Amino acid sequence: MPPLSNGDWPELQPGWVWLCGAGPGDAGLLTLHGLNALQQADVIVYDALVGDGILQWAPQAEHIYAGKRGGKASSKQRDISLTLVELALEGRKVVRLKGGDPFVFGRGGEEAQTLVQHGIPIRIVPGISAGIGGLAYAGIPVTHRDVNQCVTFLTGHDKAGDAPTSLDWEAIAKGSQVIVVYMGMKHIDRIADQLIAGGRPKDDPVAFVTSATTGNQTVLESTLQNAAADAAASGLEPPSIVCIGRAVELRKVLDWQSMIVGIQPRDLDPLGRGRPAESA
Repeated sequence: MPPLSNGDWPELQPGWVWLCGAGPGDAGLLTLHGLNALQQADVIVYDALVGDGILQWAPQAEHIYAGKRGGKASSKQRDISLTLVELALEGRKVVRLKGGDPFVFGRGGEEAQTLVQHGIPIRIVPGISAGIGGLAYAGIPVTHRDVNQCVTFLTGHDKAGDAPTSLDWEAIAKGSQVIVVYMGMKHIDRIADQLIAGGRPKDDPVAFVTSATTGNQTVLESTLQNAAADAAASGLEPPSIVCIGRAVELRKVLDWQSMIVGIQPRDLDPLGRGRPAESA
């Protein structure tokens, strides 16, 4: 792909680190600023959720893997941050490439803090977060005026890797019409129990979206009370995004990827309204 030439594109200088969001998986969801960063880098430090299709846009750069995956041997965060500092001090043009958006449960803020503390100049290149883009590929809009006027994004584990204990689960259960959980599959049993105890309906719709936006994407629909058992029985594995709330029901008519392969959406509007026959 030829370098970007039209527009006022920022220049990646030696000794700088750009923290760049790669999007949720599909290489086409990388932003143009992200592509501009890749084409200028001489070293890319990338995480486990960055696909090969994206790295292929930077054949001139050294590629350093620094992935972290729950339950698997992973790079330590401190080592990753200090590697970025060392590369910048060597005068390299550094891109830290992170799945989704670096500031949405991606620890990009921690890496940026370390760089600033060491006097390293940085630039933030936002990316499409999996909690929005990944659900969109599953046919689930995180907002819809007939369903919700708010949405809550939360992480499925705390710093120790356990289910979050510092959250006000009752407030979330009662106050958020749609809940999106990042990295929520491992502790979905405890998360569901907390939400039900907080007043959430047991039959609230739930969707698991694994490997979102990639060719391996899988969607499992369930309910809050059955979510843990259904996820275990399915054999699905992370990475996953979990959506809880009536927005999941919109997938019945908005599953656009099924339309591409000729499977028509179900005939009834998921919100209980009839649809004209010609639009079925």
